[in-house]
Amino acid sequence: MTAQILRAANCLIVMLGVLYVVATPIGNLQDITRRGIAVLSSVQIVAAEDTRRTRVLLGEIGVQPGELVALHEHNESAAVRRLVAALAEGVDVALVSDAGTPLLSDPGFELVRGCWERGISVVPVPGPSALSAALSVCPIPAGSFYFHGFLAAREGQRRAQLTDLLRREEAVVFFEAPHRMARCLQDLAELAPQRRIMIGREMTKLHESYLLGNAATLLDTLRDTDTLRGEFVCVLEGEQDTVAGDVQETMAVLASELAPSVAARIGAQLLGVNRRDLYRIATALKSAPE
Repeated sequence: MTAQILRAANCLIVMLGVLYVVATPIGNLQDITRRGIAVLSSVQIVAAEDTRRTRVLLGEIGVQPGELVALHEHNESAAVRRLVAALAEGVDVALVSDAGTPLLSDPGFELVRGCWERGISVVPVPGPSALSAALSVCPIPAGSFYFHGFLAAREGQRRAQLTDLLRREEAVVFFEAPHRMARCLQDLAELAPQRRIMIGREMTKLHESYLLGNAATLLDTLRDTDTLRGEFVCVLEGEQDTVAGDVQETMAVLASELAPSVAARIGAQLLGVNRRDLYRIATALKSAPE
């Protein structure tokens, strides 16, 4: 695990160190993996987004790092130069974020890229991820999805981003801060009032909760329960799924009153969908048991 030092003739050859990208718990500290503990116990340097939060985790798992280095958006360039230099001298480094898997909307990309450019090994140590955790319990189809990360803080930019995201056919996963969540839901209620969203908050923590519904319903629920706290993970239904739901609902109404051919013709005019496809749907609805 640690860098090896070899002697050849009269020269000292120092092998390059290894950068380990270590996933850490998103809430419940018991979610740290055994391999994650082993790596954090063995490296000489731990590079952390917030050293205070990382000290809590390291204390919980009984690890005393040789050195704890801050690496965040305000010092990334200087920290990367220092860490790459250490790695080049044979020092192993573990990169962690505040919570979850590093680089998913967290700093660290410059360090990873710097290591690749210099031939330094980068090894993932997988584990907790808010993204995969949310998708694993989501009832919205997400066999394919688009990950956006955090929405823009400025209102105009956020609304423009949401407008673009609502056009995507696949599900969209994004993060939102608690003080901006209400405004985000208000924007979605105006832009796509019927679009379903699942939100997860305080995931793996004591007050963990998941809600599903359209934006207006979710906003009312959050306000009523005073739960606009904690970072939010949001899964937005894709446009394709929404259209499919509208087609099914519309054809169910038409097929209940009209012959399949007539229902398909009117449905095609209303929905802009191929009439043959709608005829098959209407026929199936007509033949379905009551």
